[in-house]
Amino acid sequence: MRLFALAVCLISVCFFQSLEAAEALKAEPGISKEKPVTGPSVKVSKGYMVPYSVTIPGTDISFRMLPVPGGKFKIGSPASEPDRGDDEGPQLEVTVDPMWVAEKEVSWAEYKEFMNLYNIFKEFEGRGFRVVEVDAVDAITAPTPLYDPSYTYEYGEEPNQPAVSMTQYSAQQYTKWLSRVLGQQFRIPTEAEWEYACRAGTDTAYNWGDSPDKIDDYAWYFDNAEDGTLPVGTKKPNAFGLFDMHGSVAELTVNAYTEDGYKRFKKGKPLNATELVVWPETSSPVVIRGGSWEMDPEQLRSAARLPSDDEEWKEEDPNFPKSPWWFTNDPARGIGFRLFRSYEPLPEEAIENFWKANSEEVVDDVAARLLGGRGVVGQVNGSLPEAIKNSQ
Repeated sequence: MRLFALAVCLISVCFFQSLEAAEALKAEPGISKEKPVTGPSVKVSKGYMVPYSVTIPGTDISFRMLPVPGGKFKIGSPASEPDRGDDEGPQLEVTVDPMWVAEKEVSWAEYKEFMNLYNIFKEFEGRGFRVVEVDAVDAITAPTPLYDPSYTYEYGEEPNQPAVSMTQYSAQQYTKWLSRVLGQQFRIPTEAEWEYACRAGTDTAYNWGDSPDKIDDYAWYFDNAEDGTLPVGTKKPNAFGLFDMHGSVAELTVNAYTEDGYKRFKKGKPLNATELVVWPETSSPVVIRGGSWEMDPEQLRSAARLPSDDEEWKEEDPNFPKSPWWFTNDPARGIGFRLFRSYEPLPEEAIENFWKANSEEVVDDVAARLLGGRGVVGQVNGSLPEAIKNSQ
């Protein structure tokens, strides 16, 4: 009976998934009809956006999402900014819609729940349950076990340390997993959204000013992070209440890296932050923002851009093809990510771009891994946590 129930949970989802997602969205997480007496809030058409906590289903692990008001800002840095890179301009005015942003970077406590899905999906496969197609609307691939945990965890794997060394694709699949089980649209940001959240209303080199003199108050970086990654949220937050926007770990965005910065958008129509995107056509380089504990102050500036490099960052990976989920070389131990969620849910086609592998190279690598039995794909919806519980 229990196995039959599990099969029903995993296979009969088309109708129930829609109902569960609708009910979850109807609950309006993060919305209050009344303005709260204390704490941050953002006035919107439905009332007030407010902070809210999210618990990963089946666990006691939670994280907080904070409301960030919409507005306009100039992405990039002025030509006069010291240490400015050629890829940080031209500056463009961008409109940003209201959104919730995770108070802290994704931690190992959170990310390991995603990593656990590999063994869970393998167990489901072993029991003969239906294996979904990798491009199915409710399918994700779980990351394979780490090739060399001693490398990734050299500086710790404590629950409150930031999770590191995952690829953009792995971060995208993580956000899709959370979104499908919770009925909310979590995703990694565009780099315009990330910079707006980092700046928190400022137009200076850092969100505390132009000088790096106060950097020890706000950021973990090369000079003060002798022991590697430190617990998230232990420095001062920015004006939006967001911790570690500078330093700690550099954060993945959905954008492909462009050497000429934002030149292709210069003469176009006024842009929304979700439109100022060059979708990746290859697995790297993609844009990473904020700088990490391994870097110097100038690399932590609000406008600084770091391009990923699969060839160098996967050099020690002995697999063929190399892992689509993990990096094996520095600076990957300073690479992580943060969750974003739009106030108005994005259309299905738009949100899928944030979750899927936009590069054919990644699609092919994932397919090769699955064909060789070194990967796993599973069906994800609101019934998955109960299915996992029933299988144990």
